[in-house]
Amino acid sequence: MIPEDRRDGPGADEESTQLQAAGSVRKGCDTLAAQTPCGRLQSRRARIHQQINKELRMRTGAENLYRATSNARVRETVALELSYVNSSLQLLKEELEELNCSVDTDMPDREGTTVPMIPLGLKETKELDWSTALKELISGHFGEDGASYETEIRELTNLRQAVRTPSRSESGLELLTAYYNQLCLLDARFVTPARSLGLLFQWYDSLTGVPAQQRALAFEKGSVLFNIGALHTQIGARQDRGCPTGTSRAAESFQRAAGAFNLLRQKFSRAPSPDMSPASLSMLEQLMAAQAQECVFEGLSLPVPTAPRDCLAQLHLAQEAAQVAAQYELVHQAMIQPPVCSYVPFSWTTLVHVKAKHFRSLAHYHAAVALCDSPPEAELLALEQVFLGPLPPSEPRGLMLPQEYEERRKLGKAHLKRAILGQEEALRLHALGRALRRVDLLQAVLGQALRCSLTRYSELDLEDDFFEATEAPDIQPKTHRTLEVRAPSFSRVKVADIFHRLGPLSVFSARNRWRLVGPVHVTRGEGGFGFTLRGDSPVLIAAVIPGGHAAAAGLQEGDYIVSVNGQPCKWWKHAEVVAQLKGVGDEGVSLQVVTLLPGTEPPSTGDRRPALRGLLRNQKECGWRTSVPVRASPRPLLGWGRKAKRDKTAGGLSPASQP
Repeated sequence: MIPEDRRDGPGADEESTQLQAAGSVRKGCDTLAAQTPCGRLQSRRARIHQQINKELRMRTGAENLYRATSNARVRETVALELSYVNSSLQLLKEELEELNCSVDTDMPDREGTTVPMIPLGLKETKELDWSTALKELISGHFGEDGASYETEIRELTNLRQAVRTPSRSESGLELLTAYYNQLCLLDARFVTPARSLGLLFQWYDSLTGVPAQQRALAFEKGSVLFNIGALHTQIGARQDRGCPTGTSRAAESFQRAAGAFNLLRQKFSRAPSPDMSPASLSMLEQLMAAQAQECVFEGLSLPVPTAPRDCLAQLHLAQEAAQVAAQYELVHQAMIQPPVCSYVPFSWTTLVHVKAKHFRSLAHYHAAVALCDSPPEAELLALEQVFLGPLPPSEPRGLMLPQEYEERRKLGKAHLKRAILGQEEALRLHALGRALRRVDLLQAVLGQALRCSLTRYSELDLEDDFFEATEAPDIQPKTHRTLEVRAPSFSRVKVADIFHRLGPLSVFSARNRWRLVGPVHVTRGEGGFGFTLRGDSPVLIAAVIPGGHAAAAGLQEGDYIVSVNGQPCKWWKHAEVVAQLKGVGDEGVSLQVVTLLPGTEPPSTGDRRPALRGLLRNQKECGWRTSVPVRASPRPLLGWGRKAKRDKTAGGLSPASQP
């Protein structure tokens, strides 16, 4: 398959060895990927880009000096230096093009020949130290001892390390999706519109290898989403499209890749790297949609013993091929437009152009076969629509297909002539690209199509045929299987919040301010404790009876109970808290509650912080309840403009109860 290979960042070999030695290799992580020859191309690309940037700076300085000076000798010297710089730039760009055109030879064995697909390389990243930023935030905002969260931070670090080299399989997709869901949970708990984590996320561009960096967690999420789409392209390109199952799986993979790029284009803005710009993502979406449509054509063209190739089947193939050609023509137009044309590999642009010519020729070939196979009268209308398209009954038809077989034979011969010319043009374009010339499979497909057209043309070419048919009309594109863009299904991979010990996200997040109250001692009266409870995790004090024991103790409506008699209960259900309170004797109960405060600034570090730290230490000593796996919703996506929940709503909560 063609162009973009899988790349791994600098130092990946050492990091993979460390992972294996630590025994932390996750399912779906391919630690050997960084040790392949393709994995070492990333550092070579980075070095070439550094040299290109150096030459560009020299050229800019020389151009400024050339414009600023009026000395003829100086201008002559600068002009000579500029010619050397431009020559060096040209050589470096050719070397970079040679790397970008590297062919991925890891293809499944196939009995037949199929046109190669374009897989997209994964974005690479460097190691990231979460420890300092998360510990400071946990200590400063949540009032916790950040050092007590070493295990959670290490788990997050290992997960990110694993997604740097995902396997090209469903396990790799699940690994990337699990990390994306964890990033959504991190965004909801630790990030506010006014404050980020303070970490610098650096990712290498998939198309150029140039590093880009941002301090926004959204850049990390966007890069992972990009890799989800890129991994779908690699899985689709590896499918054996010589059987119906393979073509269906490949089409679905390219559909999901297009959905990932579409989602990224809609939700992510201010991209710091070219591969995530709106123009690039739109081009990639069109490319994957075209490759999915190509898989549909391949599925229809597979030989089926029980279904003979009648005239109508040939017409369907002609229209499907025209549809594929039309989509590839749009992709080619998108690739040659600036700024995309400056960083898309030339081999991609050439291959897309070759495919557009190839499938346009196949459309004419199948139309010619349908014309020459003596279609019955009932199929003549369908045959006309292939050339004219469906027209309203009120509009007159400009072209009527000939009724005589001899005339249809001449028209079929004209279509074969267009097919031969198009296939020869595709072979010529194929020969222009150095990378494509090394792909024998592509040349075999193009040569086989040309031989079929020439054979059919020789069968129709009679010795006494002195009259050439008129120019063959275009084939109207039409698909009989409409493919829709499929967004990634994040909810199918369920994850547990790594930092669930901090408490439910509805309350304990960086978007909220709260005040810890307690321990508060409340005794039972004749009517109970004097408050009503509602909701789960944490349980909310829905109402406080005026003049009751709870009101006298200082409890207020809207407080969340976080501890009962020293036992942490942030994750307790409504029934568990009620049962604990009902079991209390006349001595009463000791409660700790938190009260949400208005505003989004972190709470002050006063006397309340040691109490909260002590509460969470008690939680660790008493044993923490395992949280139910959180189902991460794809709705927030990259986190732009989300609003924090200030309170739990009544929907879905247990009925209010009064202990």
